[in-house]
Amino acid sequence: MHRRHLLAGAPALIAAPAMAAGTPAQPLVAELFTSQSCNSCPPADALLVELARDRPELLVLSFHVTYWDNLGWRDSFSLEESTRRQRRYAATIRHSAYGPGQIYTPQLVVQGRRDAVGSNRRAVLAAIAAEAEAARPGVALWVTDGATATVQAGEGRGTGTLLLVGYDPRHVVPVRGGENGGRSLTYANVVRGMAVASRWQGQALRVQAARPPGERLAVLLQSTDGDILAAARA
Repeated sequence: MHRRHLLAGAPALIAAPAMAAGTPAQPLVAELFTSQSCNSCPPADALLVELARDRPELLVLSFHVTYWDNLGWRDSFSLEESTRRQRRYAATIRHSAYGPGQIYTPQLVVQGRRDAVGSNRRAVLAAIAAEAEAARPGVALWVTDGATATVQAGEGRGTGTLLLVGYDPRHVVPVRGGENGGRSLTYANVVRGMAVASRWQGQALRVQAARPPGERLAVLLQSTDGDILAAARA
């Protein structure tokens, strides 16, 4: 069944040089909120693996939440940051499968604006298509990986937060307890950590910040109302 709850180090700013002539292609962001302890999540996890493999225009991310860790198995990737992120979406998301103010797994959120039950292929693809059609030119955004991360953002309207996301491309997990006990589950783009690089006030900037854990790195420019204004991968 789909699980639902009713909600109740400073970065270094650097003068931004002129942006390159070409704005990099902006991926659509699809975030899956999932858990190894949720028996309705494996089909959604498998769909995310497929999207990560076959849809290069998407940046898919798997956020493992903590609130099912008491069901006989503790998710090895669960993060309180992921749970908090999902709770914020419950307060801001515009188009929700279950209405405002609710949390459930598996929940897939596209561009921070609409969601779908993550195991419902038709609904997931429809949400992606709707956001692709509604997409507006994004703010120019780059991220460079290294011992520290370097993020460069262009000018634009509005304000937001530059969020660094560290993730691992693939994991296979043998689950030994709980609702999925005895199964081996495959995950794509598992989020291992997040860190705020800087606030963005609509002006071009370049910032260096400590990178979060994870084999790969992405950056999201997200407005205070949850909309993802731009995204980039290292």
